[in-house]
Amino acid sequence: MPSFADQMEHSDSAHSFSSRQSSGSLYMLESGLHISSCAATIFISALITLGVLFITLVVMLTVMLQSCQNKSNGSIENWRANEEYQYCRIWALHAELNKLEEDAFPAKCISHVVQRIKQHHYLRDLNLTSWVAKNYFSSLKPKDDGRDGVLIDIDDFLMLFHAYHANLLQNSLVEEVKHQTERLLIELHMKLRASGWPLIFVSRKPEMQRKNMVENLISSGYGGWSSLIMRSDDEMQMETSVYFSKKRMELQGLGFRIIAVISSQMDALTGPCSGIRLFKLPNPINYNPDLHNDMMQKSQ
Repeated sequence: MPSFADQMEHSDSAHSFSSRQSSGSLYMLESGLHISSCAATIFISALITLGVLFITLVVMLTVMLQSCQNKSNGSIENWRANEEYQYCRIWALHAELNKLEEDAFPAKCISHVVQRIKQHHYLRDLNLTSWVAKNYFSSLKPKDDGRDGVLIDIDDFLMLFHAYHANLLQNSLVEEVKHQTERLLIELHMKLRASGWPLIFVSRKPEMQRKNMVENLISSGYGGWSSLIMRSDDEMQMETSVYFSKKRMELQGLGFRIIAVISSQMDALTGPCSGIRLFKLPNPINYNPDLHNDMMQKSQ
């Protein structure tokens, strides 16, 4: 016969089993905590949501770090490009002031020259310089005595682009810009002639090449000059800045009034008797925008 303790244990087991059967929607954790299926679902969903949010946060941080890194790299590249541009700008100023040969042009600066020409900055500046000159002369009239003169560095007008440019830059690019340059200079020359201004052409070439120079001028459309000045044998060893200054002083001594000087070279624009106005044409290679803009402001 079972004892009273056995009957009580059997009764408790039966009651526990009956209770679990009647509360089948409850779960019991090892700690003894009972939760419903709905609460378990909410709990698991919350865990999943937190996991998704954590992954999203990690992805967002990764993207932000990558973006910051790209911006940093871009800033470094922009800084390097700006530093290189400033170097080339200073070199261009140094080259113009010291009349350095174009074959000394730094290789690292060639890309800046090509880019400037490709983006039409050079032609834009040349067009603006031509416009300023034509606008200035249109507001004046030469005196009837024929003593007013416009001094033109004719070597610039004939070959602002020459063989070195073709070797340095892309041939197709050079041909296009060369054509546009010639058109703008011809238009400036024709405007001055139509306004009645006496044109004095000054060349760096020797006197012995006068015949070829005259033929070249006529075939290129630069006729109607008042005077064509070329170097004598004694002047061939002379510095070009001294040569131009000497010719200007000689003209002034003969009673000529130099109204303006037009050139892309500093040696033709500096020194005594430089005239009332200076018009500096932009040089496609040795070009300094600050210097050119300063000369433009002085011409206005």
